[in-house]
Amino acid sequence: MPQIEFKEVTKEYEPGFKALDDVSFSVASGEYLFIVGASGAGKSTVVRLLVREEQPSAGEIWFDDENILMFEGTQISDLRRSIGVVFQDFKLLESKNVFENVAIALEVVNASDFEIRNIVPNVLSMVSLSDKMFKYPRQLSGGEKQKLSIARALAHEPDVLVADEPTGMIDPDSADEILEILDKINSLGTTIIMATHNAEVVDKMKKRVIRLDRGQIVSDKKGGKYRG
Repeated sequence: MPQIEFKEVTKEYEPGFKALDDVSFSVASGEYLFIVGASGAGKSTVVRLLVREEQPSAGEIWFDDENILMFEGTQISDLRRSIGVVFQDFKLLESKNVFENVAIALEVVNASDFEIRNIVPNVLSMVSLSDKMFKYPRQLSGGEKQKLSIARALAHEPDVLVADEPTGMIDPDSADEILEILDKINSLGTTIIMATHNAEVVDKMKKRVIRLDRGQIVSDKKGGKYRG
């Protein structure tokens, strides 16, 4: 049974413009998948649909054998705890320090102080930010901000981590660190889905690659490269 399945999914934002056009693919639990393509190919649309920020115009999306398009209220909240998302622009709270930026992800689901005190240091250690715990985002490098974004996404121990252009705003050395962290997270059993147009990153990792072009899947290869 696939962990994630898109079945003939189409997303039309306006008549005649399809961000996704009859897209079907499945992802197994523990897999590491790249979704690649030029800007506007449909990569971010896949991410938004998967976490129910948007609904498709047609088709079905399944997660753990449930059709997420039928979810309401707490079911959507539970889905978003099962799928952590890392954004290109970090989306950090500038007025809160590193510890508090991770803690708030737990506070919104009413985690206890005991849980927060235990979980936050653990995830910060996983991304090598233990020594920055009381720094503020303005005091961090771009790479450190992205590590913090990953730590926050990991706070709920998600089954899937989705990274939307996670290396887009950081230098190559920092990007390598982010890839190492994602690889480590994947080795512990978490499914990784990365949407990117960074060919160097994709070619280096040699994972499964789904290529989108104008909203359609044009290739799906294991051990694939960005352009073939």
